[in-house]
Amino acid sequence: MNKQIKKIAIIRLSALGDIINSAVVLQFIKKHYPDAKINWICEEVFAPLLQTNKHLNAIHSINLKKLKKNKSFSLLKKTVSQLSNLDDYDIVIDMQGLIKSAIVARIISKNTHGFDKNSSRESLCALFYKTTSSISYEENVIKRNCFIVADALGFEITDAMIVNKEPVFEKTKDFELRSDKKNIALVIGASWASKIYPKESLLKVCNALQEQSYIIWANEAEKKNAEWICQHCEYATLAPKLTLSELISFVSEMDLLIGNDTGPTHLAWAQNIPSITLLGPTTTRMIYETPKNIALKSPSKVNILKINKNDFSIKEISPQQVIQKAKELLYGL
Repeated sequence: MNKQIKKIAIIRLSALGDIINSAVVLQFIKKHYPDAKINWICEEVFAPLLQTNKHLNAIHSINLKKLKKNKSFSLLKKTVSQLSNLDDYDIVIDMQGLIKSAIVARIISKNTHGFDKNSSRESLCALFYKTTSSISYEENVIKRNCFIVADALGFEITDAMIVNKEPVFEKTKDFELRSDKKNIALVIGASWASKIYPKESLLKVCNALQEQSYIIWANEAEKKNAEWICQHCEYATLAPKLTLSELISFVSEMDLLIGNDTGPTHLAWAQNIPSITLLGPTTTRMIYETPKNIALKSPSKVNILKINKNDFSIKEISPQQVIQKAKELLYGL
């Protein structure tokens, strides 16, 4: 253990699921460096999520999406100045492994650590790091996240530690849920259309389980599909519109979550809530399976180095498969 490490910066700018799957490392860092101050740099929209993690001392948000959209020199200058004036960190760990995140790391400090050229999607990012870690890009994303941090800080994160982790985020709100039925959350949306499980199949799942199903939605298109399920199933209810911190609390109170490869589904794993992740164009690499966090993958073959966003094979996962796994997790059948 390097006792000289007192200030640590983590860079994971986006997206929601990736930040959720990265934040698990914070509890392990604190275990080995209890006195260290840990800061996180992320896109502005995700700051409220990280504010519910008790191990962070500060969150610094930037708006690279706005910068890219507006192409404003004054905003660029302001962003660079903001990053340059951050603390003098003992180490800055880029968990994202993209050129944009590597540049952010290098602006903040010379003491940068990231993936080597053979371990990231954008190999040129390695040029910006002082030290690097080597791990296959094809490796499970949770294991990659844990490895790069442990390797940078000189300790080990074992499978047992990951399986027995504490919830990654803290609840900030209580919800009034059914006490006479199991409460199940269904995530209806995703960032790509090919990641989305058909609403007709989700309807069959709701009707078969006959428990209280809450349909989580994030935009008007998802809300419309969620309402369609609710109109056709007496056991389905439209979940309220949720902020990121409310989403954490809501998911944390569920008996089970069923969803696509997307942020709210990963949140169930982070909070130690039983979950079924439905995968079409992506693979089980995207989650860390446990006895209560399982995946159902469609028959398609996936090249993770060249994801096919036109792979709609998720629809080939039968509702019966989902129903059976749900019953196993809910009732131990």
